[in-house]
Amino acid sequence: MIERRDVFQAIADPTRRMIIHKLSQGPLNITQIGEDFGISKQAIAKHIKILHECGLIIMSQKGRQQVCEARLDELDQVTDWVTESRKLWNNRFEKLEAFLNNTQKQ
Repeated sequence: MIERRDVFQAIADPTRRMIIHKLSQGPLNITQIGEDFGISKQAIAKHIKILHECGLIIMSQKGRQQVCEARLDELDQVTDWVTESRKLWNNRFEKLEAFLNNTQKQ
């Protein structure tokens, strides 16, 4: 079975969120990305692979180095989901508030 990855899986891990944040400042190679994490280059490479599969970063070859660049527009999927969820929960809370107000008046 092939595992499908999406933006939500990418942002579920705090290390990947930090990598996205770091890349939001500009393109970096894998060594530069891993400088602040205190984990192996292989672990960083695995996170980079997942982010790439999720479409949050693009990779290009610059000489002997692979350079990663963030595709922040892909995070719009998260924004859309949060917006829809907020509407749903606000509607539910309004209904609950109306119910509680009616209950208290009786």
